[in-house]
Amino acid sequence: MALTIGIIGLPQSGKTTLFNALTKADAPIGGYATSTVQANLAVVPVPDPRLQPLADIFKPRKVTPTTVEFVDVAGMGQAASAGKEKREGLSAEFLGHIRNADALAIVLRTFANENVPHIYGSIDPERDLDSLNAELAVTDLATVEKRLERTSRAAKSGDKKYQPEIDLLRRLQETLNELKMASELEFSQQDQAVLGELFLLTMKPRMYVLNVSEDVLGDANELLAKIREGGDVQVESLEGELKGIARIAQRAKAEGAEVVAVSARLEAELAELSEEEAHEYLEALGLPQLGADRVIQVGYRLLNLITFLTAGEDEVRAWTVTKGAKAPEAAGKIHSDIERGFIRAEVTHFDDFMASGSFAAASKKGLQRLEGKEYVIKDGDIAHFRFNVGK
Repeated sequence: MALTIGIIGLPQSGKTTLFNALTKADAPIGGYATSTVQANLAVVPVPDPRLQPLADIFKPRKVTPTTVEFVDVAGMGQAASAGKEKREGLSAEFLGHIRNADALAIVLRTFANENVPHIYGSIDPERDLDSLNAELAVTDLATVEKRLERTSRAAKSGDKKYQPEIDLLRRLQETLNELKMASELEFSQQDQAVLGELFLLTMKPRMYVLNVSEDVLGDANELLAKIREGGDVQVESLEGELKGIARIAQRAKAEGAEVVAVSARLEAELAELSEEEAHEYLEALGLPQLGADRVIQVGYRLLNLITFLTAGEDEVRAWTVTKGAKAPEAAGKIHSDIERGFIRAEVTHFDDFMASGSFAAASKKGLQRLEGKEYVIKDGDIAHFRFNVGK
């Protein structure tokens, strides 16, 4: 199953432009109301520079990258402008598009453009984030209160098994009612079963995608890297757009969230070029790679995912697993029978394989290993699984 990232943001934040750049889906651009149930969906391949060299060697019938699904939903922002008593959160239809997302990409606008007016009349990414968080909290509050009502009715039977759930729901209710994130709370192992059924938006891993002006893109990426690495940044000494970028970056670091800066407008222009032309243009700008690729990579890092490979004459393929997965679990990504009947894995790391030129040469150098059930798969491992599902 593809990794799914839900893209949310205020109207006119550039999120659909970003979606188009990520997916080349050519979705229509324009603000539309939160009540709209429309969503743009697209599944795109995850860039992996290891696939082509393997394909050049094996000349397989097909090459299959792993994929990520992006879901772009209507603009949000109604909660910040409504009185507390009028806040209703997102509609059920709207919620349905993103409740199953593995992570949220929250697009925050830092660029100014008189031709693209901001719905609040000024540029302030921190304010915009607070607005979006408020709407997510109000939506989750409605979910929690509905579940609390149902569980409280069941508890009237006198069965004490419902009390731990009621206690959890009341803690969530109190936090969300203050427009705080459910992720700020600490939970027991017992709580996880209930949380897994609630699909709370304020519990989802999140990345902040800063939609910046093209002329500050290079400086923005350097600034984000410095803050991420713990460098000393005097935010108040920064001016204009960079100050807002730094504040979001510091907030993301405190929350354990990820942050990436892109210029959605530039990405849209690059999406019209060939891959070679796009990379030449990026090099001329002093940028290492497409923002779309960086968003995907950040998503993988956020969700603690890695990629292992299989390679042969039939197919060269990338597979996604959670970091720390053992060999049988990775085998199960290919087929449940392989996990069930797992015997061992023949593992050669991509770098060792390329340095050797073949599996036989890697084996002769001692670079191909036989690993058992306790082996932890590494990013870039090329694995061949031996299994037996006989009686």
